[in-house]
Amino acid sequence: MSNRVVQGRMVTPEKLAELVEGESVLEAESIADADRDCPDCGGDVISVGYMPSVTEFVTGYKCQDCDWSDDDRED
Repeated sequence: MSNRVVQGRMVTPEKLAELVEGESVLEAESIADADRDCPDCGGDVISVGYMPSVTEFVTGYKCQDCDWSDDDRED
């Protein structure tokens, strides 16, 4: 599935990556189910792989129902 509904809006993979990253990204892969629940509201979480820069690949996670998001970067 290429587009998904997030917080009542249809988003593309690129837009979902921007929601997680907080700024535009170079490229994004297809959106997938993350098989986990949101830690804030218990809603469904989806994931998207994206490149915020030419040297980095990140998997981002976003709740479909609330503002929660995260990525797989190590802090």
